[in-house]
Amino acid sequence: MSSQREFLRCSFRAMLRSRTLENKLSSLYKAGKIVGGVYLGRGQEAVSATLGTSLIQGKDCFAPLIRDQAGRTAFGESMLDCTRTYLGSVEGPMKGRDGNIHRGRPEKGMPAMISHLGAQVPLIAGMLFAKRMKGVLDGCVGATTVGDGATSTGAFHEGMNLAAVENLPMVVVVANNQFAYSTPNHRQFACTDLVERAKGYGFSGHSVDGTDMLACAKVIGGAVRTARDGGGPQMIVAHLLRLSGHGEHDDGSYVPDSAKGGHYGRDCIEVAMRQLAEGGYAAVNEILSWQEEAAEEVQRAVAQAQQEPVPDPYREDWTALSTKFPLTST
Repeated sequence: MSSQREFLRCSFRAMLRSRTLENKLSSLYKAGKIVGGVYLGRGQEAVSATLGTSLIQGKDCFAPLIRDQAGRTAFGESMLDCTRTYLGSVEGPMKGRDGNIHRGRPEKGMPAMISHLGAQVPLIAGMLFAKRMKGVLDGCVGATTVGDGATSTGAFHEGMNLAAVENLPMVVVVANNQFAYSTPNHRQFACTDLVERAKGYGFSGHSVDGTDMLACAKVIGGAVRTARDGGGPQMIVAHLLRLSGHGEHDDGSYVPDSAKGGHYGRDCIEVAMRQLAEGGYAAVNEILSWQEEAAEEVQRAVAQAQQEPVPDPYREDWTALSTKFPLTST
């Protein structure tokens, strides 16, 4: 981005478009229009969007997790890719064969999401290592976002170790939303802050308030620049609270009112709106127009996906070993 103003405006618009889209997906799920689960990024948009805005599509690698719609949007994923996948359209990136968040465009540097927690850390490390072997790693960054629960898995540890040993330009953002599904932090790890683990792995460690867009832009954007400039792997722990259940099937009743009413229980989009207006980055009427544009864009994307055909199992001849229907086709 050419300026801080442009970076913040782009990040916020990705946050806004993501929230508007996910609100619609929630409504469609509750109306029985979506098969499978719906997982929302409410409360994590500032973290996700500033990471996605910091990356360069076509050059960098980004492996988003379940609450990274804002990051996907900022990285360049079309809204139609999302609605087509959730609604099962054969025109989507997964051709209607996989649902919701398990979508990607590997040829554009965004692999399809893997549900197994922590697995995308070694995946990104491998993609970067492959770039190195091809001689095209210079100036590239690989990034992924995981939750606090993923930091307790074997794949996370192995991937972090590989990235550090090979000094890869990788950025791992840990969105500490205080609950691994329903397990609170104090039952997951004994250290005071997960960022303490960074040094042990051989990463540079950073901690940030995940509800503060300006802070996220500074810390996450700075970590991406450091990695791009040869500063080695970076780990950021963003502190926030998931403002919904684990998924739309979960009411989140295990989250105490004290957490919901605390500092991290605030809505990062509301915080960002005030920051943009007070900092002179965007006028209130601009923000209102962005909201209207996002709502119209979502309606168009949903309407189009709903009109498109779904896979016909009686005509389907795709198999796991077939190359007739490559998932990376456009």
